[in-house]
Amino acid sequence: MLNKILIGMAFLGLMGQTPQKQEGLKFHAPPRPLAAGAVTHDWKSFLGPTRNGISTERPLRKQFNHKAPPIVWEVPKGEGYATPSVVGDRVLLLHRLGDKEVVECLNAENGQRFWKFAYATTYEDRYGFNGGPRCQPISDGERVYTLGAEGKLHCLKLTTGALIWKRDILQEYHLKQNFFGVGATPLLEGNLLIMNVGVEAGPSVVGLDKLTGKQVWGAGKEWGPSYSSPSAATVHGKRRVFVFAGGESRPATGGLFCIDPANGKVDFQLPWRGRRYESVNASSPLVIGNSVFISECYGMGGTLLDIQPDFSFKHAWETKALNTHFMTAIYKDGYLYGLDGHGPRNAPLVCIDAKTGKEMWRNDPDWEETIKTPEGVRKVNLSPGLASLMLVDGQGLMLGEYGHLVWLDLNPKGYQETERTTLFLAGETWGMPALSRGLLYLCQNNKGVDGSMARLICYDMRGEAK
Repeated sequence: MLNKILIGMAFLGLMGQTPQKQEGLKFHAPPRPLAAGAVTHDWKSFLGPTRNGISTERPLRKQFNHKAPPIVWEVPKGEGYATPSVVGDRVLLLHRLGDKEVVECLNAENGQRFWKFAYATTYEDRYGFNGGPRCQPISDGERVYTLGAEGKLHCLKLTTGALIWKRDILQEYHLKQNFFGVGATPLLEGNLLIMNVGVEAGPSVVGLDKLTGKQVWGAGKEWGPSYSSPSAATVHGKRRVFVFAGGESRPATGGLFCIDPANGKVDFQLPWRGRRYESVNASSPLVIGNSVFISECYGMGGTLLDIQPDFSFKHAWETKALNTHFMTAIYKDGYLYGLDGHGPRNAPLVCIDAKTGKEMWRNDPDWEETIKTPEGVRKVNLSPGLASLMLVDGQGLMLGEYGHLVWLDLNPKGYQETERTTLFLAGETWGMPALSRGLLYLCQNNKGVDGSMARLICYDMRGEAK
């Protein structure tokens, strides 16, 4: 009997360790070997390893030669807009299948499943968007944290998917459904999981113990939950968390909190929200040295705040030239690059001087595509739309809303594409891809014009050593 128990325990210990091929998985070809001396990293936080859309991975495939990079593997996905995460040899996907939100842990190089965790959901989107989760899974390397569209928060063991703790944020904090459900990815900072919960009478922001889920502190009491994920950085030698809050309210209210994560003390708060009832704050605060840039696209626009050593602030400048929606601007060599407006048409890429806020240029590319329809072949013109932009090894990498992948030379002189390809043609390709160990993971969220269904795709972006 004891031997059977020990054998059973050993079997359970192996669960989640050996990946298994699942239904629908298509493996195309192994990726190119990593080049000698390649620089790689995990993608386990919102906006990547430094949480600001910047990656130092290299070498990467910089030429497409009029075709998409090779697909390594693909797997069907359900509803949702959540970006995947990559931790070591594991990819984490949060999506909705039927009446369940599902967390899947897949092998990074072949797509086979290590484990799956699911729970019930009844979320319905009031504006007709899909009913899946919006928040990226995040990880500290040992645990996985997921937040669903209804505010169901789970902490799982990375290796096995075993539940460590869970909380129902909407129910426990007596919250109402926000415009598009819950959509702000939490932030891991030290031993805390930081969230903009937005309780009407406070707290607006909470710091939870990442090991237990218990609240450690609450901060602020005026603004509801936005769609902007918190940011953290060292400012004047001290760690600070920035939360761009503001949920459904009449009148529309919201703004920026600067918070000491050690105790939840609010250093300052700045009201910054469009006046429209159906406005949202959605792009994350971007810290640049001892300054922070925030932006929204419903009337207020953007502003750069210079934070003083006593953690007060001064407005460096304000702008109506770069009004970001849910993409976060990229900083490079003294300039900011981002998409202006909430599109999908008329959302040009804009460059502004980070010192002055002066617009350097704007460009709304127009890409012609030939598609087959039941009525015949026709040509359509597509733009980047609500694209995502990241800085990779000094160059811009943009994923367009309809499935275009573009390398850009980001400079203050003008818009300059160096390479462009079409991965697929499908709408609502929202959410930044995940880049790890030369592999690019992204979600096709809608049915493509070629009949392809929603899927998670792994592309081989590995370059050769020079």
